[in-house]
Amino acid sequence: MNKRLFEKLNKHLANTGVMYIKLHNLHWNVAGTQFKAVHEYLEELYDGFTENMDEIAELIRMHGEYPAASLADFLKISDINELPSEKVDVKKSLSIVLEDLKALDKEAKDTRATADEDDIFDVVAMMEDLSGFYQKTIWFISSTLA
Repeated sequence: MNKRLFEKLNKHLANTGVMYIKLHNLHWNVAGTQFKAVHEYLEELYDGFTENMDEIAELIRMHGEYPAASLADFLKISDINELPSEKVDVKKSLSIVLEDLKALDKEAKDTRATADEDDIFDVVAMMEDLSGFYQKTIWFISSTLA
């Protein structure tokens, strides 16, 4: 795997890891009239992010590289920002997740394009799958906020 693709894939892993923690924060601190539904939905999302992190890290290892594997490493290279630990209303929490998912989808598409240039099809396939997950989740959240 070339250095440029490794860096993009590792950054996506870091962004996924920070998003995983951010989803927990929102899950624990969400409040409002649709609390139960959003609380449970956020849990469903972070469970999905657990699988995504593992798959990305294993793909990096399959290509002979070592993935970022600590919160400190994730925070150094991530574009996803942490949140303070405080009450967040339902609409704001979903809006935060929506914006981060849009950024992750854009990043997955960019990483996919880089992998495609070098015919690294397992990375292409994974980024396509992740983009599909992001797009469906973006649709769900956008529909909820409409």
